[in-house]
Amino acid sequence: MREKIAQALKEALEAKDKRRISTLRLIHTAIKDRDAANRSAGKDPVGADEIRSMLCHMVKQRKESAREFEEGNRLELAEQERREIGIIAEFLPKPLGEDAMRQACAEVISEVGAGGLRDMRRCINALEKKFPGRMDLGKASGIVKGMLQ
Repeated sequence: MREKIAQALKEALEAKDKRRISTLRLIHTAIKDRDAANRSAGKDPVGADEIRSMLCHMVKQRKESAREFEEGNRLELAEQERREIGIIAEFLPKPLGEDAMRQACAEVISEVGAGGLRDMRRCINALEKKFPGRMDLGKASGIVKGMLQ
């Protein structure tokens, strides 16, 4: 994942794409900062899963910012945030579609052996582990709840 980000940054520099360069540098810096924090704590550098988690968090932050900019009638800034979301999302796994999400929920319910709504948390935790960053857990929660009722 690091190599993919570094290569994308190199290509953006060659193309002189300022928005892409600044977003990719932000990603690169966030990874380096986390590596430094891990080093000082005696841990290994961040792995692909942790990078994926960081990218998901960055997307979430930008979605919130875009929404706030829209509410404040700052449409140009909201659009800028959306472009950054698109750049960051290139490095995330493709999210599951509605049908695949329903199938995954059914599989997890059977794997966990869920019998009712009291098992919902176990199902959501299993989905989160099995499909990190690929599933909207809010939608999945609704699907699981419907299947368990």
